[in-house]
Amino acid sequence: MNLTQVDSNATITLNYWKTFVKAVGKNVTVVVLGITINYINATMIHTFNKYHIFKLNPRYILFIHLVLNDIIQLSTSISLFIFSYAFHTIHVSLCLLLILPAIFTTQNTPLNIAFMAAECCVSVCIPLRYSYICTVKRTYIVIGIIWAISSLSILPDLFILLAVESSQFLQSRVVCNRDSVFRSSYSVKKRDVSYLIFLIGVLLTFMYTYFRIFFAANKAKSAKRESKKARNTILLHGFQLLLSMLTYIATALMQALVRWFPKQYLIVVFISYIIIYIVPRFVSPIVYGLRDKTFKQYLKKYLFILLQF
Repeated sequence: MNLTQVDSNATITLNYWKTFVKAVGKNVTVVVLGITINYINATMIHTFNKYHIFKLNPRYILFIHLVLNDIIQLSTSISLFIFSYAFHTIHVSLCLLLILPAIFTTQNTPLNIAFMAAECCVSVCIPLRYSYICTVKRTYIVIGIIWAISSLSILPDLFILLAVESSQFLQSRVVCNRDSVFRSSYSVKKRDVSYLIFLIGVLLTFMYTYFRIFFAANKAKSAKRESKKARNTILLHGFQLLLSMLTYIATALMQALVRWFPKQYLIVVFISYIIIYIVPRFVSPIVYGLRDKTFKQYLKKYLFILLQF
């Protein structure tokens, strides 16, 4: 009986350490990826601020807004990921401080990419009116519209929370995710409807801009090289857009994966998190950082400095 008890304790200890090592490995992986992407993005922002010429170009303004948005999104989502392992539950008030910026920036991303695709379409299809349509002032107005649209989608959830939930709930501890905090049936229905509207609107915008550029490229043989580059940019935006829009179907996707792989729940959650929240932020530096000659030059410089340390 003593030997059986010793074996049982040893098995429990071994399983505990295996679970602990896996948890540490997942958190380290997420943190390393987040720091790497945020460092590259910070380099982009530094380059943008250092050279005034970028501040006069609507394309770069929209791109830097996307990069800044990604930094906030990565920082908050990784914090939530770490807290879920370290504490499992946190106070609702603290959860709100983290989850609201994460939701805002997550919803901003596809909207920002859609406007970037529209800007690219204007530059190729109606280049003579580009300087009139795409101005710096209008670009900042567009950024304001992006945040306003996200606010109209999210702030009602906060008002419903304050109106419906008791003060005890606001002082309690929860697993920090959107469904745990905004648990009202009204919030769930509104979220699903708003996601559907976002999904349809962004997809229609992307399809319209791509086909406009495609037909413009066939007509303007003299500008074939420029049009081809624009089409490639739009395709990259499309890939980036599809990845970012996974957040709209994240809940349904998670439920399906858990149903298919019930014994691999933790692995499914981890891989889904990487694909939905990390990978789309890794694509942003590629679209301009590695394809744009100016940004590429400074990226190499700062990355080389980092490698020296």
